[in-house]
Amino acid sequence: VQLQASGGGLVQAGGSLSLSCAASERTSTRYTMGWFRQTPGKEREFVAAIRSGYTYYGDFAKGRFTISRDNAKNTAYLQMNSLKPEDTAVYYCAGRSTVILSNIRNEVAYNSWGQGTQVTVSS
Repeated sequence: VQLQASGGGLVQAGGSLSLSCAASERTSTRYTMGWFRQTPGKEREFVAAIRSGYTYYGDFAKGRFTISRDNAKNTAYLQMNSLKPEDTAVYYCAGRSTVILSNIRNEVAYNSWGQGTQVTVSS
């Protein structure tokens, strides 16, 4: 499965952005789709994931970000609200058909990655 991320951009602090991750082929609801982010010099950080209708979030994302999925379009979305300058990063979508729940926040559990999309939040 190939993934293509889109929707990044520049936004002021407090604003919102929505990211999309389109899969190249139909996937089951058990196919886990997630978002990670990375800033220069830091490790990739878990943002959110969705599998079988259940959602999982990094602590910083709870209450501000929402992950969702449109199975008919083979697309996952990340709605980001109340953005902060520290949310500035390259955001990557990731996927895998079988992810053990205990590993859902671990980037090594995913075997398909989108190309990354830049999100910049100005203060």
